[in-house]
Amino acid sequence: MNGKFRVAAGTFFFALWLFASAFPAKAEEMPVAAHELEGIVVTSTPIIQGNVVDSFGATSTIVTEEQIRNLNAQDLATALRRTPGVNISRYNHIGSHGGAQGGGVFIRGMGSSRPGSEIKTFIDGVPMYMGLWNHPLLDLLSVDTAAAIEVFKSPQPQRFGNAFGAINIVPKRKMDDGFETSLHVAGGSFDTIIQRAEHAGKVGGTDYYLGQSFRKSSGHREKSDGQLTNYFGRVGRNLGENWRASAFGLYTDNHAWDPGEKGGDPLDRDGKYGTEALMGSIKLEHDYGRARGSVQVYSNRGEGQQLKRPDGRPDSTWEFTFYGVRAREEFNPWQGGELLLGLDHDVIKGEGGAADDKWDGHTQRITSPYAGFSQFIGDEYGLYAIPSAGLRRYHHNSFSSENAPFGGIVLGYKNTQAHFGYSRGVIYPGNEVVYLSERSIPALGESWKNLKAETMDHFEVGISHTWETLRAELVFFRDEGKNRYVIDPPPPFPPVYSNIGDYRTQGIEATLAYDPTRSLSLFAGVTFLDARPSDLPYAPDTTFSAGLNWRFMEDFLLSMDGQYVSSMYVNPQARRDGAAGDTKVGSHYLLNGKLSYFFTLGPQKLDVELFVAGENLTDVNYEYRPGYPMPGINGMAGVSMRF
Repeated sequence: MNGKFRVAAGTFFFALWLFASAFPAKAEEMPVAAHELEGIVVTSTPIIQGNVVDSFGATSTIVTEEQIRNLNAQDLATALRRTPGVNISRYNHIGSHGGAQGGGVFIRGMGSSRPGSEIKTFIDGVPMYMGLWNHPLLDLLSVDTAAAIEVFKSPQPQRFGNAFGAINIVPKRKMDDGFETSLHVAGGSFDTIIQRAEHAGKVGGTDYYLGQSFRKSSGHREKSDGQLTNYFGRVGRNLGENWRASAFGLYTDNHAWDPGEKGGDPLDRDGKYGTEALMGSIKLEHDYGRARGSVQVYSNRGEGQQLKRPDGRPDSTWEFTFYGVRAREEFNPWQGGELLLGLDHDVIKGEGGAADDKWDGHTQRITSPYAGFSQFIGDEYGLYAIPSAGLRRYHHNSFSSENAPFGGIVLGYKNTQAHFGYSRGVIYPGNEVVYLSERSIPALGESWKNLKAETMDHFEVGISHTWETLRAELVFFRDEGKNRYVIDPPPPFPPVYSNIGDYRTQGIEATLAYDPTRSLSLFAGVTFLDARPSDLPYAPDTTFSAGLNWRFMEDFLLSMDGQYVSSMYVNPQARRDGAAGDTKVGSHYLLNGKLSYFFTLGPQKLDVELFVAGENLTDVNYEYRPGYPMPGINGMAGVSMRF
């Protein structure tokens, strides 16, 4: 653990504890509320909680803490592996080795560019990714902090900027008065150990949530071990009837090894990749009914560590820093009208390298105000329409300004809803273009200064209908990407950065959720994707996922999930003109399951869950990269307690 991170983490979490303890309550004044296990009355939907269409005709997919628990997910990749339109890659049973093929999440063909990425990751709306290389590192994003995970499969300028798609973790919060403590211990195949502890409380207008987790595994192959360590805390305080202040912090320290290609030269392995980060944010919110908004200031810093490479290359550490402010205000100036105003200001720094060859770094500043308007027309219980339009404006300290318009219309009649949406995504080159120009490929010179932002035009049409126990949704989408920044190699000399990459993806996504009884819930989703160029990585033609949650004999819950993925090109999409995908993996189908038994002990109402879980139950041979076989059938057993 890096000393500076240890000191900063200790200081921040001590401050959270101090803030929470400033509002004490005696147990006899605020009795602990009896906890009722979720799912006893109505069984939750498997895989995802559902899809949400906002007033601007944009959709997002929600995965809740309960879905994460039922999937027995240990990280972000396993939490989202069955979400329609999402694909993953990985080497390790626990932990991610860097990004891309060593541990990545991809949405409808987006996210494979390296360095850089079309997808950005956030915690409570705050950016959390490798700011120097401009792409996500999944181990920085602990799912233990998540009350929900929001997946945005398209550009949505009214929600986020500088990305074509996004994943946002919504932190846990204690909503009901009282106190609650939970403990979780599990073990399984490959010497895997899981431990998690959480404590939360709410007394009047003050609430807090504290958590810690540890995961470790030897892995299914030699040199495939990994470890995840996380600490997080959240505290909030109501300031009168209309205002609220809250603070959130996360410290994470992780590593994973590259097992290398099976049967390959051990010297070709990429060693150990470590990640460490500390983030903190403070948010001030208000709600006056017709006017709602928030101001959030944040700061996070972290690093990726390339260590112990067997070929003798020196260790390298890549550091990043983010800080900035997010402000957002929503007004309802008249009946049915909504006016949205917002401003994001982000400062992104990156530096690092080998100890004897450290790059001093570069700083980027992005300011992006945005505004939108929508109007509800009609009867919410009958026929209605919600037209909308808006614009996000980008200002960058190193590149030219850009506009990102958005808008659409939502049409509904009783239980049927249709939406039509358009949005433009904007992504600026990150600090990676400066580093590569100044250190890796000096011949690039200052050609990076001539780059423009990448853009994507997104078009979407969807329709959904809800019956008493059945909900069906169908979405058609098309994405047109332009100005992808790549290195244009000689001839003629020298090589230069250029915006010459274009691509197009389009497809159909359908989901079906069916609750035939109060104790049985079924889900199925399919995505058909057509990509141009056809060798776009992590863009399979077909993905199909299905799942069920079945509560039986009152105290047992069976959760099953499965996914079929057709053959696909893999490995990062290099930012080099003419780079073609030539690495492909075959199709596969995976089946996983979890069986839980719930009971309550003693007068203190100790709720207990005993469970066994299995992955790859049909023992399928599959891989996300040729020569990197994934685990066969494996299992885990454990206990969760809550009081």
